[in-house]
Amino acid sequence: MRCIAIDDEPFALELIADDIRKIPFLNLVGHFNNPLDAYDLIRRGQVDLIFLDIQMPTLTGLQFLRTLTNPPMVILTTAYEEYALDGYTFDVVDYLLKPIPFERFLKAVSKAYDLFLLRQGRTQAPPDRMPERQPVAEPIEEAPAEVTASPEQNFFFVFSEYQEIRIFFDDVLYVEGLKDYVKIYTSQQVRPILSRLTLKAIEAKLPEKLFCRVHKSFIVALPKITAFQRTRLFIGPQEIPVGSSYVDEFERQYGVQ
Repeated sequence: MRCIAIDDEPFALELIADDIRKIPFLNLVGHFNNPLDAYDLIRRGQVDLIFLDIQMPTLTGLQFLRTLTNPPMVILTTAYEEYALDGYTFDVVDYLLKPIPFERFLKAVSKAYDLFLLRQGRTQAPPDRMPERQPVAEPIEEAPAEVTASPEQNFFFVFSEYQEIRIFFDDVLYVEGLKDYVKIYTSQQVRPILSRLTLKAIEAKLPEKLFCRVHKSFIVALPKITAFQRTRLFIGPQEIPVGSSYVDEFERQYGVQ
């Protein structure tokens, strides 16, 4: 993946550039102290991933994102934890809190690489995975009525890795939306299942008594919640934001008195 780093602090910029150079599937094509210096490179479509600092004096990272009509994938970097949830408004891949442990950095870029490979699969599949008799069908964007889970079913199907995968409701922890893709986190797999679907399509497959949309980017399995506050909840160690427009419905479904 072609990537760039943008940070107004030279030391922080050099640290993240060093981390990028350690990852074999990342190609650092530029690093910038000013986001405007990177604008032309991004506009020409020569960047797959941006590491973007939030707090910068001339133009903040979030303000810069608003100027991009078709931005590449973005991983936000920030020294201020209170800005982290703002990234979900922009469908960023992840955010990293400075100082960034390399293990956490690797987790974020692996998530971006998974999404990058999935997008590449839109137009060309690896030869050894192509079906013998027919081309790979694009996954359905919106779930039609006939595939919505019936009361008797305890599973649903999604299209991923060029095959239909069966997922049991009881195994789902939460679902994260990334533009026109979703990542389904389950208790049975370390890595999430990626599929080209919208959250609305996934929501139609999930029973309301077990799942709830709590944010524009998240659906959670209600039985898997271990703790919650009005603006966030936890599924084990994973923190998930609760959007202000979803909190009343979440509390109703979760049985909060």
